[in-house]
Amino acid sequence: MRIAVCDDDETAVSFLRGLIESYPKQGLCVDGYSSGEELLGAGRIYDMIFLDIDMKGIDGIETARRIRAHDRKVKIVYVTSYKEYAGRAFSVHAFGYLLKPVKQEKVWKQVEDAMLWQEEAPEVKQVEFTTAEGLVRLSVDAIYYFEYQNRRIFIKTKDAIHEMRGKISDIAGKMAQYGFSVPHKSFVVNLYHVKNIRGYEILMMNGEWIPLSQKQAVQFKEKLSLYLADKMR
Repeated sequence: MRIAVCDDDETAVSFLRGLIESYPKQGLCVDGYSSGEELLGAGRIYDMIFLDIDMKGIDGIETARRIRAHDRKVKIVYVTSYKEYAGRAFSVHAFGYLLKPVKQEKVWKQVEDAMLWQEEAPEVKQVEFTTAEGLVRLSVDAIYYFEYQNRRIFIKTKDAIHEMRGKISDIAGKMAQYGFSVPHKSFVVNLYHVKNIRGYEILMMNGEWIPLSQKQAVQFKEKLSLYLADKMR
């Protein structure tokens, strides 16, 4: 298991590396970095990254966003002195969040959880849809949102847009169990891909903006908060 530690305080890097390397199980390879630029410039793939948020230059949030652009699987654990950063950490799908000064048992717990996650290899959830091109089976994580337009439902995924007939309300009911919610009468959004909310607009991870109706705003934000809290656990 390849692990990176990134903090602009070299003492903190050395201390955290020591805690990780003292983990009882074998098979851990730990690298240290003193800045987000150094970590990004290394061009290495890691299974897990312990990342400080408040760093000089590129901070931890922006570093994670750049990593997420090409690696959705790496488990990012934020290590910071500031509790108020927790909300921002959710936007890049953090695996965990530790407050300084970190304690050995909490670091070991993060490593243990990550190793168990790898061993269990959770199955990819897929859903079938009858589209204009026929029966299509899509990975839940690949779907950004559904949009109802001109009596058609359009499924926006990472790689394509699929068209189908039906009611958007039926899609909302079908996809609720997979972490989808309704921000507007014409949309069903995958909460996994929500990056931020600004006013009555939702910024998705792919850079698109989705409208958030005033009527749905409170309920949608509550569902997003519950979803993110569940992910953090």
